[in-house]
Amino acid sequence: MTVSMTKTEKIQRLAELTAGQESTSGASLWKEAARRLRSSKMALIGGAIILLFLIVAVIGPWIAPFSPTAQTWRDEVFANQGKFVNPRAENWFGLDHLGRDLFSRFLVGARQTLLVGVISTLIGLIVGALIGGISGAAATLGGDAGRRVDSVVMRFIDMMLALPSLLLAVSVAAVMGQSLTTVMIAVGVVQVPIFARLLRGSMLAQGGADYVLAARALGIRKRRIVLTQIVPNSLSPVIVQCTLTLATAIIEAAALSYLGLGNPDPAVPEWGVMLSTAQRFFDNAPLMAVFPAVGIIITALGFTLLGEAMREALDPKLRG
Repeated sequence: MTVSMTKTEKIQRLAELTAGQESTSGASLWKEAARRLRSSKMALIGGAIILLFLIVAVIGPWIAPFSPTAQTWRDEVFANQGKFVNPRAENWFGLDHLGRDLFSRFLVGARQTLLVGVISTLIGLIVGALIGGISGAAATLGGDAGRRVDSVVMRFIDMMLALPSLLLAVSVAAVMGQSLTTVMIAVGVVQVPIFARLLRGSMLAQGGADYVLAARALGIRKRRIVLTQIVPNSLSPVIVQCTLTLATAIIEAAALSYLGLGNPDPAVPEWGVMLSTAQRFFDNAPLMAVFPAVGIIITALGFTLLGEAMREALDPKLRG
């Protein structure tokens, strides 16, 4: 009994030392990545754009000079016989076809755009990480049966990847009906195979690492190895992908709204809905489309710049 307890204590101690070394290595990796991000112009520019977007999204409804749904200047627009009011001192972005202030709608619409991007990305991340984690764990430590499970799951993911992302999103949105929730789910479904593939590939790469072999030699349970060692060390590329996916999610959500599959109530301001409405009046009022389009482009650029900077900061080949 004494020998058995001593052996157990040794195994636990060695496991703790192994985990401690990995934790230290992980901490130093993130510390070095943070240092590289602080010195990266690309990261600083992307972060500044995202910060500005977040500020506008949070305080937009309070700083908007007018109600985004109030048709305050409707009589003026109709009196001009369809001639749109361009930017002026009272209305910085001009008026839309119903006499609503475009600047106020732009500010308030930033929150809806952010909401769509974040929630759709979270849907793709959670579902994709769950599928990819199960597949990666089965392939790494599941033996022959696990590899068969991995093969079946990945063939399903391959089927999703074979479809163009926008076509898949349109198909999901068309089946579920027109609503803002539908847009979030449709865009999230498109991101699922990306996160699943990425996490699975990262876990397979980590599965052959020395610390995993050492943990298996010490007799640590496979489930514990996966949850405490492999998964935490496989999350870096997934986190980077989140920032890049946010950019594409905002663009794809805007595309669905442009195609008429977004919020059925056009009175609710959202950049994609505003862009969809503006297409009918582009010849007479191009600025109605320019402002939301520029907002979408710049916001997507900010997330893309930050994501690329994070990718470079976490790349072991680029660390000095």
